[in-house]
Amino acid sequence: MTLIVERPLGDEAGVVLLTLNLPDRRNAMTDELTELWRTTVERLRGDRSVRCVVVTGAGTAFSAGGDLGWLASGGATVDELRDKMLPFYRTWLTLRTLDVPSIAAVNGAAVGAGAALALSCDIRYAGPFAKLAVPFAQLGMHAGMATTYTLAEVAGVAAARELLLTGRVVDAEEMLRLGLCSAVYEDLIPSVLQRAAEVASGAPVATRLHVEALRDGGQPSFERALQWEALAQPVTMATEDLQEGLRAKAEKRAARFTGR
Repeated sequence: MTLIVERPLGDEAGVVLLTLNLPDRRNAMTDELTELWRTTVERLRGDRSVRCVVVTGAGTAFSAGGDLGWLASGGATVDELRDKMLPFYRTWLTLRTLDVPSIAAVNGAAVGAGAALALSCDIRYAGPFAKLAVPFAQLGMHAGMATTYTLAEVAGVAAARELLLTGRVVDAEEMLRLGLCSAVYEDLIPSVLQRAAEVASGAPVATRLHVEALRDGGQPSFERALQWEALAQPVTMATEDLQEGLRAKAEKRAARFTGR
């Protein structure tokens, strides 16, 4: 199976681990893997037991990006290429359409569209051998898969300019310095699953609203943030989960949220 779907912490935890499983091809986004990704994320969309999604790669790479062998021969028109690329972009960016948080566990090289996949997640953690590069210009092409948006959103416009224009590789420690990841872990997957469990332990309604509030760069202004929160906070205050959270705090135990 080129995409492994697991619940490594058990069904109750609500954490789904997606592993790109083409290690001999450095987890390149082949047509088969792309279709499996599309159908898998679509299934997750309707599953209310899912509270956090983690994505990583098998072997030594996170993902080498798009399978560009079909470009080498040339001959396709601009319209034909656009008709192929836009659905490809939308498929691999579908984690951003879920209303649960997503985490990239960057175990190795994340290159081109592979970097874009990591950047599309809500949170990124890196292993000691993680690397990230967006060498589109050095291949003779413009960036794709919303990289010009997500890279600037995550690391700022100045870093996005420098990385896109030079195409250079940044290692795990520089990823951390630039804000491209939140932490570097020697034991990547166990550490990320622990963080994912913490994310999944939050009240589902509140978590989904936080995801929505911070999507696409967050609120556009201070006033819009106030207006959003004046609506979203009362929504959560009317839930059973708030009462459970208050009881759990008083009883000094972990809350058992149900999403109601």
